[in-house]
Amino acid sequence: MMQLQDILFSQGFGTRRICCGLVQQGFVAVGEAKEACTDPLALLPTEDLVFWVQGVRWVYQERAYLMLHKPSGFECSQKPGTYPSVYTLLPGPLRQRGGSAAAGVQAVGRLDQDTTGLLLLSDDGKFIHRMTSPRHHVPKVYEAQVKHPLDDRMTTRLLEGVVLDDDPKPVRAQACTAVSEHLLRMTLTEGKYHQVKRMIAAVGNRVEALHRSAIGPLALSDSLPEGQWRWLTRNEIETLTQKVR
Repeated sequence: MMQLQDILFSQGFGTRRICCGLVQQGFVAVGEAKEACTDPLALLPTEDLVFWVQGVRWVYQERAYLMLHKPSGFECSQKPGTYPSVYTLLPGPLRQRGGSAAAGVQAVGRLDQDTTGLLLLSDDGKFIHRMTSPRHHVPKVYEAQVKHPLDDRMTTRLLEGVVLDDDPKPVRAQACTAVSEHLLRMTLTEGKYHQVKRMIAAVGNRVEALHRSAIGPLALSDSLPEGQWRWLTRNEIETLTQKVR
């Protein structure tokens, strides 16, 4: 059980004072029936709790686990340089969860500003570490549109390993398939800087467009348009964490 003002605070609706005000002013309703509640100290069970803030429906989530279909032209940074931040694609409460200096959901790894596709976000530090730590070897699938026609020599070299300029140890693709003459599907278990682009450059080709379609067992669905996000289901979260130990 939690006080209603604490529920709103934990979900990113502002300071406790702001959350208290939202309740007292009648901006908050509880349950699918939208029962008005003006008592900020009202105790509510959080399991499967549905509430409404200024007419917008929310479901209480102790931790946030999101999937975002990242479009091109967005930086995975809270303080972007040239392009807008990917975090501007999310509602304000998701960017303020927790109420601390490091509040809000964080990207689980990054994608370049010109790369599209699957981006996970969470406010669960252990989950983020588990998914991004090199020792866990989480596979990520990329589709790369390349400038020059693909051949067997290129895919073979990518599977065998190429040397990048900042590391004498060869890096290898876990899987590599020429889907068409100019489309390469590649699976990596590392996350070096610009790794896909640099690996493809190392075999004499160039990436024209790059898309990440899967992380571990989780694939990006065609039903999620670019720029849109959704909560991960409990089954998806369990599957991800079970596969990555």
